Amino acid sequence: METPGSQSSLHRANLERVVRAVRLAGSLTQAEIARSTGLSAATVSNIVRELKDGGTVQVTPTSAGGRRARSVSLSGDAGVVVGVDFGHTHLRVAIGNLAHEVLAEESEPLDVDASAAQGFDRAELLVNRLIAGTDIRPDKVIGVGLGVPGPIDVETGTLGSTAILPGWVGINPREELSERLGVPVHVDNDANLGALGELVWGGGRGVKDLAYIKVASGVGAGLVINGQIYRGPGGTAGEIGHITLDESGPVCRCGNRGCLETFTAARYILGLLHSSHGPDLTVERMVQLAREGDPGCRRVIGDVGRHIGSGVANLCNLLNPSRVVLGGDLAEAGELVLAPIRESVARYAIPSAARRLSVVPGALGGRAEVLGALALVLNEMGDSTLLDGSVPAAAPAFT
Repeated sequence: METPGSQSSLHRANLERVVRAVRLAGSLTQAEIARSTGLSAATVSNIVRELKDGGTVQVTPTSAGGRRARSVSLSGDAGVVVGVDFGHTHLRVAIGNLAHEVLAEESEPLDVDASAAQGFDRAELLVNRLIAGTDIRPDKVIGVGLGVPGPIDVETGTLGSTAILPGWVGINPREELSERLGVPVHVDNDANLGALGELVWGGGRGVKDLAYIKVASGVGAGLVINGQIYRGPGGTAGEIGHITLDESGPVCRCGNRGCLETFTAARYILGLLHSSHGPDLTVERMVQLAREGDPGCRRVIGDVGRHIGSGVANLCNLLNPSRVVLGGDLAEAGELVLAPIRESVARYAIPSAARRLSVVPGALGGRAEVLGALALVLNEMGDSTLLDGSVPAAAPAFT
């Protein structure tokens, strides 16, 4: 039996530190492991050898700074995780291994607002289909990350606003999907998962303080502070869409007037172009037309960028992030929307905060949230599971 402070308990703690560093990063050289864990190079070398012999990690030749090195990642056979992303108009599912490799991914249109039961039925079918199609043993599934387009109450696991998804009133997404699939489920809102996805795989790599702004049916922000998602005590941190821009403005779904969302969300901005471009205009088509030079679409996108920039300036003054990553369909407009955001930040943010901020488009597009769901499981899973070779206690329900 291990006792605190004993050699065996210290060795176990060092094993877990190395596994955690590799798990969160996807892959690291041994020198990078030593820097991130504070362990000596010799200790890291011995631990990596032990983990490799036990099948927990795999080591491949690489180079770093022009020198030969060894890249350490979790074994592809150590297990897999599942990501499920519910958008207002789509369902996307991905399967990934613990080495941060995406093994399968699929999406389909879905009106998530209509019925939670229908959404979970479709998610269950799609997860089962992808698992079967990749020839993965069901007992290799360690957990599922679930993203929903609304704030999650961190204490109850339920949606914090029934106005956003009225068809989900009384539903606990985590419990519902866990009961269907028979494995642990971790749930978060889509903006937080987009931030995680960009942090691990995309435009936020190497940054410890950033904000991911998603502009779609609503407007939300995922906040990363010192490398960790900040949710707040009630899970509603990052609701940037409900910053008041005009107290006499349009009534928002939250009940207030003139929220940022009422000037930037798709259902509001497309209405500005109905008379000139027809009622069937989509954000994707608006962006395409703007890139082709359409003056009306360019004006609307520019105005949206300036409004978003006002909200970003508030974030800069409060949190002083080093990077803002723009996600959602509007990010495809590139500099047509990014330049006005930067202009507003320069105008309204404290100069010292504005100078240190970079505003960039997301690198993952519509995949940011589902990849963030994979990252959520990788963040939340325990390292003892990998070291002990254990599997979920409940038999997975995958068929």
